[in-house]
Amino acid sequence: MTARSDEHRGWYTSRKLPHFDSPDVIQFITFRLADGLPAAVLKSLKSESKRLPDVEHSYAVRAQIEVHLDRGHGCCVLTHPSMAATLRQALQFYAGKRYELIAWCIMPNHVHVLIKPTYSLPRIVQGWKTYTARWALQSATTLDLQLPERGFWMRGYWDRYVRSQAHLEASVRYIHHNPVKAKLCDYAEDWAWSSAGAARTDAATNLGCW
Repeated sequence: MTARSDEHRGWYTSRKLPHFDSPDVIQFITFRLADGLPAAVLKSLKSESKRLPDVEHSYAVRAQIEVHLDRGHGCCVLTHPSMAATLRQALQFYAGKRYELIAWCIMPNHVHVLIKPTYSLPRIVQGWKTYTARWALQSATTLDLQLPERGFWMRGYWDRYVRSQAHLEASVRYIHHNPVKAKLCDYAEDWAWSSAGAARTDAATNLGCW
């Protein structure tokens, strides 16, 4: 029997990644472009950390993946203003309806989102990815977009549910400061494609500065 789109699956595994799908739980989600991480790098990371216990192995691999993503591998099409704007629109479209959108950041080859879903988490992420991938393919020629050679987004995504107020605050800081850590800007508010930068832009707009 196929699960309804509004049903929550609890703990489950997909493509060897553990996921927790539950209503009213704040989730830190990361997904990347298909070419954002070279296959050789991923294979090496898994090999180096496979001697660790399962939980430590998962965290170690993910931490190193973040380091490599910040190095800007792949086509980095998310740096194109129209592509980034379309992705931002997708993230905001169901905010307040299917989830509370707490924080987000669009990096050159990956995306971080912090939400509190009331709808099925896999369906939410799939909606973002399907809409933006279709837009990119339709707009590639007109805008001269450089796309990944195979597919657009990676299959699946990473998620981790927030366990405490301290964890929530740390997650927001991480998301907003990712562009600073990757040396893309000096201050989180300078990165236009994040909730930190968007808040600054909205404030300037309200003051008539734009």
